[in-house]
Amino acid sequence: MVEMNSAPASAEELRQAILGRYKTLSKRLQQIARYVLDEPNAVALETLAVLAERTGVQPSAIVRFAKSFGFDGAAQMQRLFRDGLLSSNTSLGYGDRVREFSRAVDGKRVNAPAQVLAEFIEGNVMALQHLEEIVDKAAFGKAVDLIAQADTVYVAGFRRSYPVAAYLAYSLHQVDKRAVLIDGVGGMTRQQFHGLTRNDLLLVVSYHPYAEEAIHLIEEAVEKRCKVLSISDSLVGPIAQPATQVLQVREAEIRKFRSLSASMCLAQALVISYAFAATVKTRNPSALGARRSGAAKR
Repeated sequence: MVEMNSAPASAEELRQAILGRYKTLSKRLQQIARYVLDEPNAVALETLAVLAERTGVQPSAIVRFAKSFGFDGAAQMQRLFRDGLLSSNTSLGYGDRVREFSRAVDGKRVNAPAQVLAEFIEGNVMALQHLEEIVDKAAFGKAVDLIAQADTVYVAGFRRSYPVAAYLAYSLHQVDKRAVLIDGVGGMTRQQFHGLTRNDLLLVVSYHPYAEEAIHLIEEAVEKRCKVLSISDSLVGPIAQPATQVLQVREAEIRKFRSLSASMCLAQALVISYAFAATVKTRNPSALGARRSGAAKR
């Protein structure tokens, strides 16, 4: 592993350095890297002992991680995140809010169905608010461009991710974008994927634990030099690392049940953003209204 000679000057520079070097890190340092990317506020505010406990490593490993990126130690790395936190006036991190929410909910006895509904609403509102913070605007714009530039969008999502993939394929059809849903019914995954070319886009939705089928599809798409757009919960997971563009989304978990509300919101925004962009390109303002009207009726 090659260490950096000088430390990044900002949290964003460190984030880019981690993404660029992730594959070269040891397994233990990769654990720390994932946490640093997902929980920058916690890195800024928590003690070294707490960070070690949450990442499942020894405190010395976090110090080693910081030094590998040019810092004198963990405290200097934390200061970088703390400065960014103070300048942005950010509230308590999403991970901390989720932990507090989970502790409160899990300790309650369910007395009525309405209580469960209220818990799911609260958890999903929290996830939707975090979606606005976590999705990079430039990355979102690039994702819309990838959809627009593709001859055909092949959409894949398995098990828990399937509803999001099915909605994406359906709604892309509704705005006149050629799309193919890879659902693997009858063991036909390879046949459904067969027509993919370098002019197409593979759009994959998958969350930890990542579906093997999704990983294999991405590997084949990369071999064909096809662009890949991934929607996932990590920027450094097997779904994200080989992708052309990644959109990160972190869902709510209520009473051990993970939701899909934030993912569905992201999917809707992607399709409608594409539809608006396509309408502007064709200079036919009435087209989008007709498409949206037709989609609403369906």
